[in-house]
Amino acid sequence: MRDDGARSVCVFCGSRPGADPAYAAAAAEFGAALAATGTRLVYGAGDIGLMGVVARAAQEAGGAAFGVIPEHLLRREVGRRVLTTFVVTETMHERKKVMFMNADAIVTLPGGPGSLDELFEVLTWRQLGLHSKPVLLLNTRGYWTPLVDLIHHIVAQGFAEPSFLDFLTVHDDVPALMDALLQRL
Repeated sequence: MRDDGARSVCVFCGSRPGADPAYAAAAAEFGAALAATGTRLVYGAGDIGLMGVVARAAQEAGGAAFGVIPEHLLRREVGRRVLTTFVVTETMHERKKVMFMNADAIVTLPGGPGSLDELFEVLTWRQLGLHSKPVLLLNTRGYWTPLVDLIHHIVAQGFAEPSFLDFLTVHDDVPALMDALLQRL
């Protein structure tokens, strides 16, 4: 928790809305749920795709939003400047570090290669003992099921310890995710 005692959650998600409208609906539901529980959103500061949806929903519900964006993505991701906190970094690596350091937990919504990169970086850090923050996955309409199957395959094939499976909890809907998240914060 932050020094002021408030909870803060880093959200990794797509800079695109995805093919299924359920992804945006879940992102909006999650953003509003964060605000309703007084949990600050920490995210990539984009105003497009699921990033924009989750931030708008959190702010419209009265929540705080902390956005972090590298300078080279300000135009591409349409940096949402009307946030509680808006940080511009020089690099993607710095962006991820600032997001991670300002959060008590990590949640990944549907997304693409960038979301996978972010998720696996924090899982690797957890595996190496560099943090013990909860890492949760919102599996809207089974979006992440192939990834979860791959993680089980990686463990079964001996490329990760079975304990790696404990570093990530998977939830099919926002209420279940929020229950798990609030229990772990």
